[in-house]
Amino acid sequence: MASKVAELTKELVKPILNDLDLELVDVEYVKEGKSWFLRVFIDSPKGVDLDICTAVSERLSETLDEKDPIKDPYYLEVSSPGAERPLKDLKDYKQAINKNVRITTYEPIDGEKAFEGELTEVGDNHMKLAIKKKNKVDTVVIPFEKIASARLAIIF
Repeated sequence: MASKVAELTKELVKPILNDLDLELVDVEYVKEGKSWFLRVFIDSPKGVDLDICTAVSERLSETLDEKDPIKDPYYLEVSSPGAERPLKDLKDYKQAINKNVRITTYEPIDGEKAFEGELTEVGDNHMKLAIKKKNKVDTVVIPFEKIASARLAIIF
């Protein structure tokens, strides 16, 4: 059910975001405790602020009220994905070239399932990370089908 609500919400929010020249990063419909949350993550090259999130939330809320696809009570949240935004598709990966990323995999690659380093290359079915280990840099090739999660990483 949660995935159907997320997919339907993606379709309903896309025209709103197109009107405002925004991009959809992700939608999730999750239960936390006794409450359901419908979270919509948006972004733009200029970033998003509270006014933009409020405008999208108001328009999406009207559309959801009109279509009424969710029968349970829920909270609608519209926000930016934050500095460590998830990487969901090929376009996201290409935009992250030369940036630090954190990747986890479904199965080990060279004995590891978690990687953090600079994304140096994106191919059709893989990516390459430059990982600093003490005084040397190792390159790891990670096939897309093995990626469990990927996001930008902030280095302090």
